[in-house]
Amino acid sequence: MLFKDYYKILGLEDNKATKEEIKTAFREQAKKYHPDVNVEDKIAEEKFKDINEAYKVLENINTRKKYDRAWNANIGKKREKEQNKKDEMFTDLFSIFVGPRKRKNINMIEKKKQAMRGEDIETEIKVGIEEAFYGTEKKISLRAVNGKMKTFTIKIPAGIRDNEKVRLLEQGKPGTNGGRAGDLLIKIQIQDSNIYKLVGYDIHTDLLLSPWEAALGTKVPVQTIDDTITIYVPKGIESGEKVRIPGKGYKDGRGGRGDLVTTVKIMVPKNMSEEEVKLFQKLNEISKFQPRKQYIVNIN
Repeated sequence: MLFKDYYKILGLEDNKATKEEIKTAFREQAKKYHPDVNVEDKIAEEKFKDINEAYKVLENINTRKKYDRAWNANIGKKREKEQNKKDEMFTDLFSIFVGPRKRKNINMIEKKKQAMRGEDIETEIKVGIEEAFYGTEKKISLRAVNGKMKTFTIKIPAGIRDNEKVRLLEQGKPGTNGGRAGDLLIKIQIQDSNIYKLVGYDIHTDLLLSPWEAALGTKVPVQTIDDTITIYVPKGIESGEKVRIPGKGYKDGRGGRGDLVTTVKIMVPKNMSEEEVKLFQKLNEISKFQPRKQYIVNIN
């Protein structure tokens, strides 16, 4: 089957032309090869027939799509293969005279390689809860791609959350073909101290009381992470009970704070004076308190 290049017949460069461009091209070609202008010119007459045939097919969107599919299936792929063979022949001939050369595209213009961003590098460091609360600077040393050690200074913002990452721009692996370097990501792991433990946005700590403070109730100073406050301890409080102080915990990232949660621990003196020993002995004699009453079983 003979395929005619309708786009070429209308004087168009390719099949990307719009409907208006096809219409304008048809008018120009029809005027140029019209029989009234080219009297008894058989070539012009055949040309005029092809122009009308091409316009009839291309001006209708459905027939145009069918034509494009048929053209690509039978002519377009064949031409592409032929062009590739020509490129290969030229490359082989060129290498005979000037040596091997990288193959170029069908237009013999080497495509510029795409710029690729470098990979990110991830690591982690540990910071104390106080350091995380107030913010601090840390230095870490990492081995670079060239094998040398490189030291980075990391600014840790106040109130950073546990496992949150600090990003150092373009301190990761280098990019290729002009692409920018990747980033260095440092995961922050907040470490509990001997005094404070971070649980969500709450800070937990122990509230140490003497036996008489727990029994009688009292007011005691409590050291929070950024202040000293006085709290009221009700009488008869027991070990393990908790006293919650709102708004004295860790920063929540929204301008607020969690709570300070204190857990009561009743401390018994180990080195007592003779007078203290006598007072405890007296208390033992007169007190009717039975801490193990719930465990006493009546066998009668």
